[in-house]
Amino acid sequence: MAHATARGAYKDLADRLNRFPQGAPPSELLYQILAILFGEREAGLVARLPIKPVTAKTAARIWGTSEAEARAVLDGLASRAVLLDMEGPHGTVYALPPPMAGFFEFSLMRVRGDIDQKVLSELFHQYITVEDDFILSLLTKGKTQLGRVFVNEPALVESEERARRAGVSAAAGDGRLRVLDYERASEVIETSSEMGVGLCYCRHKMEHMGRACSAPKNICMTFGATASSLIRHGFARHVDAAEGRDLLAEAYENRLVQFGENVQNEVAFICNCCGCCCEALIAARRFGMLNPVHTTNFLPHVLDERCNGCGKCVSTCPVEAMTLVSANDPRQPNRRKALLNADLCLGCGVCTRVCPKEGLWLESRAERVITPVDMVHRTVLMAIERGRLQDCIFDNRAMFSHRAMAAILGVILRLPPLKQAMATEQMRSRYLVRLLEHVKS
Repeated sequence: MAHATARGAYKDLADRLNRFPQGAPPSELLYQILAILFGEREAGLVARLPIKPVTAKTAARIWGTSEAEARAVLDGLASRAVLLDMEGPHGTVYALPPPMAGFFEFSLMRVRGDIDQKVLSELFHQYITVEDDFILSLLTKGKTQLGRVFVNEPALVESEERARRAGVSAAAGDGRLRVLDYERASEVIETSSEMGVGLCYCRHKMEHMGRACSAPKNICMTFGATASSLIRHGFARHVDAAEGRDLLAEAYENRLVQFGENVQNEVAFICNCCGCCCEALIAARRFGMLNPVHTTNFLPHVLDERCNGCGKCVSTCPVEAMTLVSANDPRQPNRRKALLNADLCLGCGVCTRVCPKEGLWLESRAERVITPVDMVHRTVLMAIERGRLQDCIFDNRAMFSHRAMAAILGVILRLPPLKQAMATEQMRSRYLVRLLEHVKS
């Protein structure tokens, strides 16, 4: 009976996780992971928390405990990076982050002895990489994804210079590559209110399995309120903008891909990813045609007459978007050249920097990739596309404030008509229908 009760607590927690667009398909593996990260009582309590951040006073009311007891539970969870604690206008608020990018990664962002990280790593690998349900649910359902790739900034500079030397009048149609501030990892580093760096979750996990590569591990970046919470509890260390730039340069030097939160403003994380360990890049390689990761607004251009078929770009590409094919040269029948599969390419630019013949450079894509403005915007888009909008707006376990409702509805009202229609169908709300009709009239 006790075993069944424990299983019930973790099942309730899994149900709670899946009220958010970035959920986690229930399975025995998931319950085993949650049992390592949460005590049985903790799982049952967290399962009752609303999606929005809560104060200890609100949690106490929901749980039927004293405020002091609720605060002790919340602080204990925050100290293990299961919850994030943030300062709000009325004091400390606590939020349960999604599994990814969230408390799954946080659990391995430092070496710790309170949990068996080797067992946890093996469970993560089986649940996320070996089995398909989680990664397909997270990264391939809907058009709007959790993460996006940032362009390799030195590759942009080198691309314009290479195109100029090759006598090409325009690398982007008007003589320059158009890159916006939010497309630069360096801009996130320069403008964030707080920055932390911790262990790379992916390479740390693979290290426990004896399969990690030699890429730097202390290089994964968090920003803003997320960074503040992780720094406070020792899961990340504070770094200033100067050290952040140095870390980014180290990532460029090691040909790592910058994979970060898919928003323009207040980016919470940027991981520096390798193709062999990173779960997002592995997913992009396995399910590339399903577009699991938002690309940059750039594509590499292969200058056929310069390509000598050395294959360096092929071996460097983290998602196998480059291949070698016959150059169809009758004078050199064995000659090969690089060929890009644009449907798989992330547009990171890493490949362009290893070409010894300067036969690769970046060009702008014909159609710009759209990046959600902020987390609310992205969450609403993801919720609509995954059929979970009602869970974001109407949380049966605790009412949303009018301010939160207004923020979400405000995003809906700015959506294209088709997505508005999808939102209306899911909610079946006369209020929303009337609201949309009022705006259109």
